[in-house]
Amino acid sequence: MVDSVDTLVVGAGQAGIAASAHLTRHGILHLVLEKDRIAESWRTRRWDSLVANGPAWHDCFPGMQFPRSGPEAFPPKEEVAEALAGFAEAHQAPIRTGVAVNSVTRAKGRSGFVVDTSDGPIEAQNVIAATGAFHHPVFPKIIPDTANVTQIHSASYRNPDQLSEGAVLVVGAGSSGGQIADELQRAGRKVYLCVGPHDRPPRAYRGRDYCWWLGVLGLWDVAAKAPGTEHVTISVSGARGGETVDFRKLAHGGMTLLGRASGYQDGKVLVDGDLVENIAAGDANYFDMLKQADAYIDRFGLDLPEEPEAHVLVDDPDCLTHPLGELDLAAANVTNVIWATGYTQDFSWIDLPNACDANGAPYHQRGVSPEPGLYFLGLPWQSRRGSTFIWGVWHDASHVADQIEIQRSYREYHPESA
Repeated sequence: MVDSVDTLVVGAGQAGIAASAHLTRHGILHLVLEKDRIAESWRTRRWDSLVANGPAWHDCFPGMQFPRSGPEAFPPKEEVAEALAGFAEAHQAPIRTGVAVNSVTRAKGRSGFVVDTSDGPIEAQNVIAATGAFHHPVFPKIIPDTANVTQIHSASYRNPDQLSEGAVLVVGAGSSGGQIADELQRAGRKVYLCVGPHDRPPRAYRGRDYCWWLGVLGLWDVAAKAPGTEHVTISVSGARGGETVDFRKLAHGGMTLLGRASGYQDGKVLVDGDLVENIAAGDANYFDMLKQADAYIDRFGLDLPEEPEAHVLVDDPDCLTHPLGELDLAAANVTNVIWATGYTQDFSWIDLPNACDANGAPYHQRGVSPEPGLYFLGLPWQSRRGSTFIWGVWHDASHVADQIEIQRSYREYHPESA
């Protein structure tokens, strides 16, 4: 016997849980499948000391609780996973764990889909792919396997003790790379950090977290990145109660900053000459945020304390005034390389002609696919800047559930008898 359900949600992370809550709001019968445990990515696919990058009061679903950390703190990953699981339980989300989805195909001669799973086939009128977009680590093939170094992706990094003795090269200075590099340096390691283009907002300014500033300035709702900034990462951290990332201070503490890694030759990592430019662009982003915040305070007469020290940068370290063009791994005693270089998407399990483009990226408009009945959740910039955050996916899930309800009302329409 084939199971059937109106809407099948694939994935029980933050996107799938949000989808379930909004489907329940509409009274839509649904099932959520998860191949591992609820919120598995938060539990086991991040480093041990990770905390949320946003304060608990902001990065949450309505009514979500963080009893140990409290609303102003940056909860550790285990508490985030517990909060998501608790929210799912409180909303009686129909989640079935330990079930993998192998494929989604169109039902023959009728609307809906046939979903092949490890627990047997399921027929569904709608399918929501709530697996996010961070599926496979990007592992640039710059340093050959024959080089005498251990290479891992940031997805596999857990703590400094797992690395072999010696210095560490971290490639990528977004939130993951910057935090990992900082943790390693605090653990006594010599660290080299390749810094590419990035945004570097203040963690907090004049008594308000940057999440608050993005909200009141309307920047969370920006619908698309500015041209040329599609691959610019954000370097921000909630570690140690939240601190503004400052690459100059990291360098003054002993870290060596480098430009982007671009090649390898004779035991040396070749480095682009873009370090000064990348740091300057990050500074410009930082000061622009301060400027916008000051203008907002003046316009609305807010009584928030001035913070003149936030406008002062520390002196440039030597690695910035005399940037290296290459790094000799042996001479620098680099024995470990961590690639904090992001992820690729994989929706190959969706066997539908109009679901994804040639590169595997899904076609969609705010999560609504051109394939009738197919929806996506958890994609970067799905509808706005905040789409990949817990609170952002909540709003995207509301829109997707609304669209499913609208289509259901059309299907159930019958004209009045004459």
